[in-house]
Amino acid sequence: MIGTDIPRFGPGMKLRHDQARDRWTVMGPERMFLPDETALEILRLVDGTRSVDAIIDDLAARFAAPRAEIGADVLAMLADLATKGVVRA
Repeated sequence: MIGTDIPRFGPGMKLRHDQARDRWTVMGPERMFLPDETALEILRLVDGTRSVDAIIDDLAARFAAPRAEIGADVLAMLADLATKGVVRA
């Protein structure tokens, strides 16, 4: 994914809070992922309108971290999630 891409959840994939487990999950057809805190921060910004650059900018500002460092983490995470079918551009 490149900066101008707008990530979206893959077909049938949804981020939701599992009340029974009191945990955020990514649910999809016949699969479930339990995102760690880093992945959750990124996934909460995947709304189908925000670009990868906008996600990186938001996280860099929120955590007062270098944009290049945040950007590398976001791109790696989104690439990994794309191979699993969780997100797509």
